[in-house]
Amino acid sequence: MTDEAAIMMEDNLNQVWNERDPALRLKAIEKIYSATATLNHVGDQVTGWAAINDSVSTTQKVLPSNFVFTQVKPVIINNSIGRLIWGAGPTGQTPVATGMDIALFENGKIKSLYVFLDK
Repeated sequence: MTDEAAIMMEDNLNQVWNERDPALRLKAIEKIYSATATLNHVGDQVTGWAAINDSVSTTQKVLPSNFVFTQVKPVIINNSIGRLIWGAGPTGQTPVATGMDIALFENGKIKSLYVFLDK
């Protein structure tokens, strides 16, 4: 599960948080998250695929259109919990914000994702 979980966290960053098309993003969410998964990030907690998709769309709307999320360090998996350190900023430039995702896995999918934004 370790390699699969690490790949799932990378896919979440690239196919969910960096995907601007909500229909394509929803397909990735359905593949990566359990149907009853929760997304917990700054000022927001939602449950289920559609709500996760809407929450990511809302986050993307407040970011400049050229912002992308990039993986800063390798994913670390500890049993059923994973950590991914990320940066956000203009494509090809140094990130202007950093943070981390903590994922709880259950039955081969993300059950809960906690997004932390560094101040």
